[in-house]
Amino acid sequence: MIANALTAVNAERGGRFPALTPSITSPYTVRVAGRCLASLAFLLVLVTAATALAEHEIYYRYTVLGYVKDAKGKPRQGVQVELVREKTGFSYLGETDAGGLYVIVARLGDESSGETLRLRALKQTVAITARFDPRDHDRERGTRVDFLGAKPVEAPTAFAATLKQFLKQ
Repeated sequence: MIANALTAVNAERGGRFPALTPSITSPYTVRVAGRCLASLAFLLVLVTAATALAEHEIYYRYTVLGYVKDAKGKPRQGVQVELVREKTGFSYLGETDAGGLYVIVARLGDESSGETLRLRALKQTVAITARFDPRDHDRERGTRVDFLGAKPVEAPTAFAATLKQFLKQ
């Protein structure tokens, strides 16, 4: 009621007095900018969610698995295994179970075909190459590397069968 009276007095005097309260309505440009920012934030959330879902797709996974055994063929439990991407230096860690099996899932996209990876277990390191067809988005990508005593052995042809057996557990 007081605000209405002051507005009326201000109008009678030709608008010479400043308003006591700021205008509630924002300028047009502020309203448009606010709507654009809200739309941009919404689109960013959608894009981020799509990227997060894509990381679980076959074409973003490269699995390295195998067994760590001593020289007599006995499984080594609790051995830490590390996979390092040469390109980025990013590492992925895994640990052997009671049967000596380790499984490491790395994030490698289509563009990573042919990339060199370093696999370490105990004091042994082996360089492997990420081999896969970037056009094939149906088949699991990966390789099998066993550490048998002092000798790492890559067996890519055994990868699919070992992965299938692991997934049944």
